[in-house]
Amino acid sequence: MTASDEALLAGMAADDPDAAAVFVRRHQARVYGLALFVVGIPAVAEEVAQEAFVRAWRHADAFDPRRGRATTWLLAIARHAAIDVLRVRRDVPVDPVVMVETIVDPDPDRLAERVATGTTVNAALARVPREQATAVVLAAVFGLSGAEIAERTGVPLGTAKTRVRLGLRHLRDELASTREVETP
Repeated sequence: MTASDEALLAGMAADDPDAAAVFVRRHQARVYGLALFVVGIPAVAEEVAQEAFVRAWRHADAFDPRRGRATTWLLAIARHAAIDVLRVRRDVPVDPVVMVETIVDPDPDRLAERVATGTTVNAALARVPREQATAVVLAAVFGLSGAEIAERTGVPLGTAKTRVRLGLRHLRDELASTREVETP
């Protein structure tokens, strides 16, 4: 019988290298796949996956099974690690669809399913008011902060933050209406 993810995380919290090895083997493909999806470069995705497992090991004692599944927790860690790398590597071009999808739908379990709907996101983003769409892309694709967006677009900080928030809301609404139309 195989140990549950929760039991493996408990073992990791107790510094059990065998539990960690089993946990990594069980989830390495999904974590790497998510990292590759977000960063787009295999070597960088490997580094992100490794960092995600290191973070999981370090924070295994913080996992609370009442708040969600271990897989969801781990994939959220991987997603955050990948976004951290993108913020540091602003010189590397990133597909805006990928970044917008990771921001709009933060549930890592659904993220992989949404890869195929990139054109839907592009179309939805095109229906968002231009200033808001620009702010969303600057935040999501380039990882700019509200202050950096304000500086780059020449608007006050509050306006930049509002544009990002409203743009994400419009984008979510557009994507929801697209899903309603597609549902028979």
